[in-house]
Amino acid sequence: MIEVTNLTETKRALLASMKPPCDEAVIRNANAGVPCKARARRWIAATILGSSLAFIDSTVVNVALPALQISLHATIVDVQWVVESYGLFLGALILVGGSLGDLFGRRRIFLIGVGIFAAASISSGLSSNIQQLVIARCAQGAGAAFLVPGSLSIISASFDEQTRGRAIGTWSGFTAITTAFGPVLGGWLIQHASWRWAFFINVPLAAAVFAISLRHVPESRNRTAGRVDWSGALLATVGLGGVVYGFIESTSLSWGNPLIFGSLIAGFVCLIAFAFVEDRISSPMVPLALFNSHSFSGANLLTLFLYAATGIFFFLFPLNLIQVQKYSPTATGAAALPFIVLVFLLSRWSGGLVTRYGPRAPLVTGPVIAAAGFLLFAVPSVGASYWKSFFPAFLVLGLGMAISVAPLTTVVMSSADQNRTGAASGINNAVARVASVLAVAILGIVMVRMFSFSLEHSLSRWVLPPGILQYFIRMRSRLPALTYRLA
Repeated sequence: MIEVTNLTETKRALLASMKPPCDEAVIRNANAGVPCKARARRWIAATILGSSLAFIDSTVVNVALPALQISLHATIVDVQWVVESYGLFLGALILVGGSLGDLFGRRRIFLIGVGIFAAASISSGLSSNIQQLVIARCAQGAGAAFLVPGSLSIISASFDEQTRGRAIGTWSGFTAITTAFGPVLGGWLIQHASWRWAFFINVPLAAAVFAISLRHVPESRNRTAGRVDWSGALLATVGLGGVVYGFIESTSLSWGNPLIFGSLIAGFVCLIAFAFVEDRISSPMVPLALFNSHSFSGANLLTLFLYAATGIFFFLFPLNLIQVQKYSPTATGAAALPFIVLVFLLSRWSGGLVTRYGPRAPLVTGPVIAAAGFLLFAVPSVGASYWKSFFPAFLVLGLGMAISVAPLTTVVMSSADQNRTGAASGINNAVARVASVLAVAILGIVMVRMFSFSLEHSLSRWVLPPGILQYFIRMRSRLPALTYRLA
């Protein structure tokens, strides 16, 4: 059991480097369906590779943002929507995706998710304008919401308690590879081919996953699964969508605009209605009784802030490296490797911090160190050396995240009863993903306002023809990509 725990903590901390933690409780606590035959178990790697599709996408697309911004003449609001549309549907529907697999068949829902994700990836790569890309990204997020929990629950249903630890270890290894090298490979393809390869790279992987899974992965389902919480899913999606739309579009429209005001009001009303619905239905996707635990509520609040910080960071950092620091996409994809490797190497050690010191010490120390790492990223000037500026900052940030993540998830899991650990981990997963979505939406306002103020202040020191001055002001929503447009 100790070995299984260490493997899980390793996977959990590694995933935190650039994306929210995955629901390992699904692996360890779901009811077994139809155990795999010994010769078929090796094909479960197909489901692991399937979940890696979503992980690759969430890291590579950020590296592609500057290139697609130039190619599609997109504003920073458009770029936000490219990221937000995916995260919005993934965060709102991931719990529903797990329920659908239990009810209708884990392999079936997993393959539906892979198919939707692959088709949406093709549509994303073929998009001729930003509106088409955003719509395709919405579909991609919905597909990911089906395939990610489907992959994990298939592992749970296909392995017994004695062999499940090895399956988790295999999952961890695949995740390590995709997390570390996905952005590097994606950056190389973006640099030498096109940003469209950030999406096309998913297609051959999805085809292999689909073919192998259809032939070799057994079907399983939970006969005692309750009904799917469609009303909760609808309210959560519409509510988050309304709030996110209001915040993002407020940078181009005034706060008094009826569309912005109405969107925010409708979003908050739907989220309040979501809480009422979840408290009254028999099979809620978010059992609110879990929040009666102060430890569970506090851990999820910390998750919200911690992953909000990492979400906005990994949205802005590639834009800064490519548009301001003039890094290539390949170098940008490789820039965060020290951070990922450090989190991975320290995860085994950090998993024992709760046992040795209790949860409070690491959950105070870790975020403080991570905050220091974020501050270090604000110091380097344009043209600063990577090894003297960004590299030390990544080390400090990686140390802070390594100390924080395993203890944080341990507190979440220990705060719930044994029969609710799957729901507790799923909620924590959704909170982490939604935190990133909200951070990009809300802090994006600050980003645009600060850039606009800085641009106007700089322009005031120059004597420019009125036409050129108005052009700069009108195009300020492109942020540093404006310089590429004028080149």
